[in-house]
Amino acid sequence: MIKVGIVGGTGYTGVELLRLLAQHPEVEVEAITSRSEAGVRVCDMYPNLRGHYDALAFSEPDPRRLGACDAVFFATPHGVAHALAGELLAQGTRVIDLSADFRLRDAQVWAEWYGQPHGAPELLDEAVYGLPEMHRAHIRQARLVAVPGCYPTAVQLGLLPLLEAGLIDPGHLVADCKSGVTGAGRGAKVPSLLAEASESMKAYGASGHRHLPEIRQGLGDAAGGPVGLTFVPHLTPMIRGIHATLYGRLQGDPGDLQALFERRFADEPFVDVMPAGSHPETRSVKGANVCRLAVHRPAGGDTVVVLSVIDNLVKGASGQAVQNLNLMFGFAENAGLAAPALMP
Repeated sequence: MIKVGIVGGTGYTGVELLRLLAQHPEVEVEAITSRSEAGVRVCDMYPNLRGHYDALAFSEPDPRRLGACDAVFFATPHGVAHALAGELLAQGTRVIDLSADFRLRDAQVWAEWYGQPHGAPELLDEAVYGLPEMHRAHIRQARLVAVPGCYPTAVQLGLLPLLEAGLIDPGHLVADCKSGVTGAGRGAKVPSLLAEASESMKAYGASGHRHLPEIRQGLGDAAGGPVGLTFVPHLTPMIRGIHATLYGRLQGDPGDLQALFERRFADEPFVDVMPAGSHPETRSVKGANVCRLAVHRPAGGDTVVVLSVIDNLVKGASGQAVQNLNLMFGFAENAGLAAPALMP
């Protein structure tokens, strides 16, 4: 049994961590922080957790208390983990950061996209990008893991087999992605109001989204060099879910694409390659730490289309964070993550 802390427990990813860890046989949540809600019991803020965390209350961040934990999750806005991660690592605590603070290897690129200097550039060389399907061995040894974003997870998993095999032109990739409203966070914002987001769909960030350099970095690793990517996210009127429609231009005869995907993910517990001709739905992954994929070659032409769906709060955030925790501490990779998706 290990003890973990959660910094920033009042957002959607924080409560999702609590929900998943309540089922984890090897984890006890020792501390959960919130400056604005200090003293409030978790079960009073989140009645769905009554009977699971009745004695746990939010508290002010205390580096000594957090440093006594075996691992600490950061479910915070960007910039927060910069200030505390180094201090916790010095105390022997392993850090799993759900924000973007350590995802990009280049501090200057991070500063350009996030509008402020990187607060802990000395830790970037140590940070491991927490996409298990690419970096499982490194995650097992890591002290600091950067959990991928939701869009980057769906896009990278969908294009990995094609780029690794050199079957598509890396200079002309397209990712047309849709997200549920929880992707915008729990803060009160006018665009997230029911009357604003319901019965409508819109693109945003078409000229440049913060996840773009992260996706490029990961796809470049898979391709063995720089990639050209057009990435357009959209807001859809649903609570949870990411749907990524991915396009690549084939180079020569690709052979059996279905078999390629099935081979690549045969040993991956949280990637489901669906039967040929399938069209995965976001509701099929709701609440589950699963990415479901389908690969198509329309009319046998030179374009390949990959459909990739995840729950943005689970495989796109908190579930993937728990999956990383399991690898770091030698637990079964599906510990706390074995529940099927919710239907309907």
